[in-house]
Amino acid sequence: MPSNARATSLTRRGLLAAGGALGLGAALAACGTKGGDKDGGSTKAGEKTGPWEFTDDRGQKVTAKATPKNIVAFTGTAAALKDFGVEVKGVFGPTYVEDPKTKAKKPDVQAGDLDITKVKVIGNVWGEFKIEEYLKLQPELLITDMWEKNDLWYVPAEQKEKILKIAPSVALWAADKSMPAVLQRHADLAASLGADVQTAQIKADKARFEAAAERLRKAAQGKKDIKVLIGSGSPDLFYVSTPVRPTDTLYFKELGVNIVTPTKLDQGGWFEGLSWENVDKYQADVIMLDNRTSALQPEALKAKPTWAALPAVKAGQVIPRVTEPIYSYAKCAPLLEDLAKALENAKKVS
Repeated sequence: MPSNARATSLTRRGLLAAGGALGLGAALAACGTKGGDKDGGSTKAGEKTGPWEFTDDRGQKVTAKATPKNIVAFTGTAAALKDFGVEVKGVFGPTYVEDPKTKAKKPDVQAGDLDITKVKVIGNVWGEFKIEEYLKLQPELLITDMWEKNDLWYVPAEQKEKILKIAPSVALWAADKSMPAVLQRHADLAASLGADVQTAQIKADKARFEAAAERLRKAAQGKKDIKVLIGSGSPDLFYVSTPVRPTDTLYFKELGVNIVTPTKLDQGGWFEGLSWENVDKYQADVIMLDNRTSALQPEALKAKPTWAALPAVKAGQVIPRVTEPIYSYAKCAPLLEDLAKALENAKKVS
């Protein structure tokens, strides 16, 4: 599970408003046999004809009489598919951030290049999945990440059974596999949906990713003594993530980056929560800080004296960490480049 968001959200799984429940059973039954709107489809895969099938990372073979057009996906997955040439009709998960004063909406970091004005947002926070709005989209396929086996990311457990009756689903690993393998699976899915994943742009993006990986490997070799800590801040705790489960940090470790491994992990084996009084338990020269809107960012962390006292913080060696990567070559290459640059410029301070 990616950092602390999952742990702190387990007790906050929301239910849909009772007002939307009336008549839901009949709507579910009708949707199960109804195809998508051929004119309203929103994926570039729409021109592909004939039967469609894809075996996802649960090992489930998903089939349809025709390539799905009306696709609804977790926001980050939708952003990755867009980079591979597939558009979706609706999204769920962190998609926009609303200005508390003006109410203006800007894309969340997980939205990538999605045009948030052109997709239907059926859920923007943990536990929110508006089934009535989902039904209106006449979905032919639901796609999301998977951080634990058979646990569909941002699909509320309380509603999972109802949601999965509406349309077939595909789940792709976002953990326990190295980043190149996860990227390939997203490309495979996009190709199955009719996208051309061999365009000049995608080939260039992949070449950039591979060059960035080599740069990071060389930087890690040259700075073996530099310790990198993967962290996430909340009001009460600072979470230190293990590098062996998230796909990005697993790949960083494979490339030789010296990443701090916490010793007392949570039950899921993802992170160790430290009180702010003990935030200096692990020595680090560089801190990669969770950049999600659910986590405290550097400006807010200035109020934590123990944070400000950390050697990496005092040295200005704190960089953002994209905790939930968008799995396209275009979006993952900069992650490697940024870490390589940080290592190249890092000084030993711990």
